Amino acid sequence: MKLRRLPASLPFLTLPLLALPLLAAETAQPEIVVTASRAAETADATLAPVTVFTRRDIEASQAQSLPDLLRTVPGATLASYGGVGKTTSLFLRGTESDHVLVLVDGLKLGSATAGSAALQDIPLDRVERIEVVRGPRAALYGSEAIGGVIQVFTRGARGDHFSASLGGGSEHSARADAQIGFGDANGWLSFGAGHFETRGDNSCKPFLAGGCYTNEPDDDGYRNDNGSIRGGYRFGPAVAIEAQWLKAVSDNDYDGDYQNGSHNVQQALGATLKLGDGGLRGELTVGRSEDKSDNAKDGVHASRFDTRRDTLSAQAEAALGQDQHLTFGADYLKDEVDSDTAYTRSERDNLGLFGQYRGEFGAHALQLALRSDDNEQFGRHATGSLAWGWQLGEALRLVASYGTAFKAPSFNDLYYPGFSNPELDPERSKSAEIGLRYDGLGRLAVNLFQTRVDELIGYDSAFNVVNIDEARITGAEIDYAWRGDGWQLRQNLSWLDPENRSQGNHGKLLARRAKRVANTDLSAEFGDFEVGGTLHAEGTRYDDAGNRQRLGGYATLDLRAAYRIAKQWRLQARVGNVFDKQYETAAYYVQQGRNFFVTLRYQH
Repeated sequence: MKLRRLPASLPFLTLPLLALPLLAAETAQPEIVVTASRAAETADATLAPVTVFTRRDIEASQAQSLPDLLRTVPGATLASYGGVGKTTSLFLRGTESDHVLVLVDGLKLGSATAGSAALQDIPLDRVERIEVVRGPRAALYGSEAIGGVIQVFTRGARGDHFSASLGGGSEHSARADAQIGFGDANGWLSFGAGHFETRGDNSCKPFLAGGCYTNEPDDDGYRNDNGSIRGGYRFGPAVAIEAQWLKAVSDNDYDGDYQNGSHNVQQALGATLKLGDGGLRGELTVGRSEDKSDNAKDGVHASRFDTRRDTLSAQAEAALGQDQHLTFGADYLKDEVDSDTAYTRSERDNLGLFGQYRGEFGAHALQLALRSDDNEQFGRHATGSLAWGWQLGEALRLVASYGTAFKAPSFNDLYYPGFSNPELDPERSKSAEIGLRYDGLGRLAVNLFQTRVDELIGYDSAFNVVNIDEARITGAEIDYAWRGDGWQLRQNLSWLDPENRSQGNHGKLLARRAKRVANTDLSAEFGDFEVGGTLHAEGTRYDDAGNRQRLGGYATLDLRAAYRIAKQWRLQARVGNVFDKQYETAAYYVQQGRNFFVTLRYQH
């Protein structure tokens, strides 16, 4: 399945759009989302482009990891250093991998040293729901939300329930999971635990002048043990408390001249007090997330990086009328680093104050948000966003928005010995977007957007960390979803022009971002049987800022099937990369070839 030019494949990807809508479409219940505005609203009412994965979607997709699922999001491109469990970077709408804010149950997740979250270590078995908001959200969340926000909600449904799964597949992969819960609407508690391991494959080509700079032709395995607890109690109609905990412990083997193994911990623990019922509601949240990494070379300790983020957040929402809402609050965040690497500074804090207005006026909707962040190192930064929606008819809506954002440099950018610059300034961005949404024979959204990033952090010709002049990212998305008569279709196409405007590389493409990406997921139910497939295609990308290292485009096809053995039992099977396409998303790091996995599920 050699792919030279992605546009040649687009007619085949769009065929389902012409055929399936001829069948009767089903009317789906509006989904409730909270990430786009920090307040509950239906997905069709929000003015931001949002992609939602429910627990049903996650299980039906048979995705083996969070990156495996996220690569189907419009405008998303991933770069991975090998197969399952290897470090993976997500570029959303062409922005940098650390320009996407990752939340777990409202808590900021990620490494204060690296500046991004270890997406590959977040276990899907512990996830109830995922919301992906595309576009700047710094006016509500502060630093990091230049390209968008990914929020993961952990499992823990109310009431009595039990589920379990057991599976295995290629590369000696094995998975086991169980979730159990008790209680009712007034008090509930749920526990979950899971295990995954794989022998893996050789993650890096032997090439001493690039990639992993070593020749280690061995299997690079991965192991993940995880657990979660979620519960709450309602003291009355206006007072409730909820708490949750997620922990994932992973061991990862890889190829490298300095280190080739790591023991990692991702953890998020938080509690929320909810007050009010009606026109005025408030929340107080306290929590801590941790990212820990202990690295070794052939079993001998090489480095340790332990970071934690402490959060205290207060938020209130007031109804000013039937269709007018005001949200305001404050966020306090403290980052701390504990490492055997000498950092000049090891902690900093940030206080953010924000306010948001949402209102509807007949056919028009308006959302305005403002935020001020006072960072201990970089002073005050003001961000804002404005969005407007116009209902042109019963099924058609026009949406336009503008937003600013910023990203504070990570501790590695500022203080890592020999590869840092303490004089760096925060990155700043301005984004504009216009789109049309149609809700008739399925849901169709077409978005055009442009983001300009100033003071973008990168490397100069001498490999020094610097603020380069500017990057300009122009893009377009088509996102379509349809369901009817047992069939379901999800399809999106993205075009990106991620232009580097720095001195020396002006006009080049930003590294590791494909200009064209397409996804088609089609599934059908026939009684107790369910079948489906996902076609994913990406165009050419470059591995370096100078665009000298070209990575060819590729297309992969995944097929899946499921059979309901009995009311509570289901057997699933998946074949990934059916045509065994050999491709790289980062130079010299080979992605997983043809693979399979079989899962037996029980739910009561």
